[in-house]
Amino acid sequence: MPVYHISTRISSNACIINLLYDLSIYRMNSERNKTCLVDVKQQPVQENYQTQKHMTANINESLSTIYIMEVTLYRKTMLKTLCVTPIPFTRMYTHRELAAGKSWSPVKRENPCYFESTVNPKPMSEGGETKGIIISIPERPFVAKEYSIGSDLDPFEKNRIEQQINNRFNHYDFPNQNAGSLCGPAVFFYCLQKDRPDVYAQAVRELWKYGKTKIGELTIEPSERCLHPSSQFYYSKRRPKIMGIDWMTLAGLRDSENTVFSFDALDSPIAGITMWQILSEWFEKVGYEKVFSNVGITQAGIQGIHDLNAYQKKGYKVVTLINDGLLGRSNSNSTLPTHWIVWEGPLTQQTNGTVNLKLFSWGEVFDQIKPSRDLSFFIKRFFGGMVFKSLK
Repeated sequence: MPVYHISTRISSNACIINLLYDLSIYRMNSERNKTCLVDVKQQPVQENYQTQKHMTANINESLSTIYIMEVTLYRKTMLKTLCVTPIPFTRMYTHRELAAGKSWSPVKRENPCYFESTVNPKPMSEGGETKGIIISIPERPFVAKEYSIGSDLDPFEKNRIEQQINNRFNHYDFPNQNAGSLCGPAVFFYCLQKDRPDVYAQAVRELWKYGKTKIGELTIEPSERCLHPSSQFYYSKRRPKIMGIDWMTLAGLRDSENTVFSFDALDSPIAGITMWQILSEWFEKVGYEKVFSNVGITQAGIQGIHDLNAYQKKGYKVVTLINDGLLGRSNSNSTLPTHWIVWEGPLTQQTNGTVNLKLFSWGEVFDQIKPSRDLSFFIKRFFGGMVFKSLK
């Protein structure tokens, strides 16, 4: 198993001999348990503002495996050492990027940063003086037109987003497109959230901070119109139509993939089903391996159900295309493909012919099939699916 010597870069104007850093590179599994490649404390920075090159543990992972890099910076003074980044800087890199020495960004603010003022005012004993210091703060990327920064209903307010991230990280709730036509992005982010909660949380934080993120080989960079949506985000009594975290991830991903229209409102003109070729590409770009597919515009039949059941029972991710009229919350009478779901159990049939399927859809996980429906009803609204190995 290979080992690597990994370093990153720091953006700073401070005297190099006064800087120290902690560096941790790790990944989490679905139970939020860490596996560390590097974990060092208060190391000196090199003259070129690079960290030392730290030897990793043995890596027996795919080159597409995503790791979280976490850096904390310290400033030495004559009397003590001060932590100058109380919230560690975090960034995502793949195994491939780490091995190739690409664990840094050419954009200054996307690296660990610490800058000091170079102004030296006169002491009071010499008459004193006042110097002005200009501190620039980048504008927040996501701002809803109807809820400006400072509004108590601002869907992208920092504390509100952090609470939503924590809920998702701990699997208290799941992606919910609610009033938006975003079931494809929802099933993608649901699987990512379940398999790699650390990657999901980091992607949201990068979208909030930079207005873009890169998950493996999947770049999400929404347009200006998506960054400044015109949607009403609430029903009456302040009940969300869509939460800020889901607008950034679901609408952000859908908008990034569209070259004609911008997704700037819940009723944007790109409404419609995400085609399976695009959905499969999203999964594979972040490192999922597709092992089977029987999805299409025609019904997959009983054999299609048997095939997917066999994979689901072995622990694979099963993502299927249906007509939403199959589910209890829909009043659709159509039998056309309209909706993506994730199976969380095999399809079963009771002795009276009724079928049951525990599944993810619209932010919830339970048996959502319309009650007392038989296999024939299911098959007419079932168009096969895709099977992926769980992401590590």
